[in-house]
Amino acid sequence: MSASSPFPSGHDRAAAVTRLRAAGCVFAEDEVRLLISAARTPAALAAMVDRRAAGQPLEHVLGWAEFCGLRIAVDPGVFVPRRRTEFLVRRAAALARRAAAPTGPDPTGQRAVVVVDLCCGSGAVGAALAAALGQVELHAADVDPAAVRCARRNVAAAGGQVYQGDLYRPLPARLRGRVDILAANVPYVPSGDVGLLPPEARAHEPRVALDGGADGLDVLRRVAAGAPLWLAPGGHLLVETSERQAPRAAEAVGRDGLIPRVAHSARLSATVVIGTRPPGLRA
Repeated sequence: MSASSPFPSGHDRAAAVTRLRAAGCVFAEDEVRLLISAARTPAALAAMVDRRAAGQPLEHVLGWAEFCGLRIAVDPGVFVPRRRTEFLVRRAAALARRAAAPTGPDPTGQRAVVVVDLCCGSGAVGAALAAALGQVELHAADVDPAAVRCARRNVAAAGGQVYQGDLYRPLPARLRGRVDILAANVPYVPSGDVGLLPPEARAHEPRVALDGGADGLDVLRRVAAGAPLWLAPGGHLLVETSERQAPRAAEAVGRDGLIPRVAHSARLSATVVIGTRPPGLRA
């Protein structure tokens, strides 16, 4: 690597690929290309290759993750948004557009949709919904201070607000009964299965973002139980889960009066439970 050039020689590039491949990186060539594009100096590139070879998630090394066509800032120690969660965003965006559609005689009277991104992590879901919808009132919350700091960077462009605390607790009371879209990418890995996750997740992402309790549905149940108080009439709760857990998750979502349904994407291996608040439901 030349000290006068920020770009590695072909030999050094090949050496970096070989090192990452030996560390178990299946897409080593693509990863080195991304690392080269992000590194400002040869020394920075060498340090990034070292971190990746040591097992840090590529997104933590780069400082960003691609999600719904956006570059989402992802700090070390913050949950990395998964590609499958793009399915939740697409379903939420479609429902939000219906909620925002004019209902009166004025066809231009579209209103801002109220979106809450709960268990927001980096804020990827909220940021992607704001980008897709254009006009939103965006709020996000997470219990992890590192996630909150990261999310604030990602939702700033949409004028979103991010709060630190447990689930609904930090949200402003004025949102009760007003939320059109409540997106919650809750942790849903059963506690006994966390140790089976890839090392990148186990070692470098917060357990609070992964561990969903004994059957993986503890946090989902708490989110579902509180949702009727916050959703507007006709508003929607969307939570990601696994296909295996979906029947019990749908049961939990329907327990307090929401109308549940399950959506699945075979292409993304993604499952989302959607709960709709009926107009006549008393919170």
